[in-house]
Amino acid sequence: MRIHSRRWYTLAVLCLSLVLIVAGNSSLNVALPDISERLGSSPTGLQWIVNIYGLVFAGLLLPAGALADRYGRKTALQGGLLVFALAAFAASFGTATWHLIVARGFMGLGAAFIMPGTLSILANVFKEPADRRKAISIWAGFAGLGGALGTVLSGLLLINSTWSSTFMINAPIALLALITGLWLVPNSSDPKDAVLDPLGVVLAISGTGALIFSIIEAPVYGFLDPKIIGVGAVAIVLLAGFAWWELHTDHPMLDVRLFRQRGFSIGSSTIALQFMAMFGLYFAVTQYLQLGHGYSALESAMIGLPVGIFALIGAPISGMNVGRFGARAVVASGLLISGSGLVLLGLTASPTVSVAMLLLGLSMVGLGNGQTTAPSTTLIMNSVPRAKAGVGSAVNDLSRETGGALGIALFGSIMNIAYQNDIASRLANFPEPLRKQAQVSIVAAFEAAGKMGKSGRSADAALIVEQAKAAFSHAFGRTMLYASIIIFINAAIVWKFQHRHESVE
Repeated sequence: MRIHSRRWYTLAVLCLSLVLIVAGNSSLNVALPDISERLGSSPTGLQWIVNIYGLVFAGLLLPAGALADRYGRKTALQGGLLVFALAAFAASFGTATWHLIVARGFMGLGAAFIMPGTLSILANVFKEPADRRKAISIWAGFAGLGGALGTVLSGLLLINSTWSSTFMINAPIALLALITGLWLVPNSSDPKDAVLDPLGVVLAISGTGALIFSIIEAPVYGFLDPKIIGVGAVAIVLLAGFAWWELHTDHPMLDVRLFRQRGFSIGSSTIALQFMAMFGLYFAVTQYLQLGHGYSALESAMIGLPVGIFALIGAPISGMNVGRFGARAVVASGLLISGSGLVLLGLTASPTVSVAMLLLGLSMVGLGNGQTTAPSTTLIMNSVPRAKAGVGSAVNDLSRETGGALGIALFGSIMNIAYQNDIASRLANFPEPLRKQAQVSIVAAFEAAGKMGKSGRSADAALIVEQAKAAFSHAFGRTMLYASIIIFINAAIVWKFQHRHESVE
């Protein structure tokens, strides 16, 4: 009775924990230039500072969810918060690139226990279907808001401080969630039903890790590079072995037969495809705003804030509408809204597009994203027994992370190729060495223009900058149109295969 009466306070702690790990990840993107300048980090080093978090996080999600189900979901959550806080605190004192890589790895370890912990505790605290649907809607809204808040907070901190502050700020927030959780978050576990599966754990970690590694590194080495193909093949073999083992063991960590349930499979695929497109947007839009438009890090974060705000608005709307119209209509319409927002961003992309148009497109993306995430997550969680809530939550998070990593790799490559092709034609009248330098990146084009300006050719320098911004904007627009195709395919899958009248009760 006491747990029921304070369940909304429990949800507040869970949302704070969720925002912490989402914001803690997104805030890093804004701080990368300062890290590069002060630590002398190479582009490869910066990539690993970013990517090691997702690699560890995704690789450990399923085992973390299984351990939480067996030994205590609150225990897993609080342990994850403690590891996350200590790692963030240590990172703020880093003096070399490898210090941050190691610290970010431990932050990923903590996050692997925090994120599924929040959703599995929610599923066990909110037992009434209507309450659970509302709680998951709020949870999904804060998940969307966290990414936008992280970039804004990081931009504010960097005005008067260095990159270390973007790590340091995580520690007190994590400690606040840890302390309040001691009183407000109940513990739960199902040791009889959640039997450990050691071989499944090994196969899940190695297979997922290899898959995420190949996706992350594909844009660096090339999708057809033998190393990427080899690691990808190993990942497929390991994950196939995991599926075979889970089908034949008496106590599977993840019963893969769940994917035969339409709600579980549609929910998982929707989350994966949705965040494939969304992470592609998140990866590209900050660069577009800063390099294509010249906005500061803080200005870019503020322009991107509507994505999070409207996700927070869209999630409760989905909770109200899904009982009336069913999950299929709500999810499909949400995908159409976010896809239309991407189309708007793609068709209007230019160095001179108005802020109002940017805000409209990003608001549509956020609204549709919030409307889609909550019912899709509920479909997953309602498909698994309560004893496996941690694993069900991990599947939701793993779908998100895998789709996101693939989105960054795929759409990052599309954007890079589109820019290279366009800038080459725009600078056709310039010498070949300059064209080749400009093709490396828009930053390299700016550097070439700077050297030309110092040599007295200011008009040519200004033309290079203008054409580089135009080519980069065109590349962003094309990338958003490709991302919208993924979203519209997602909507078609939901409309075709989701039961028409299925609710998420």
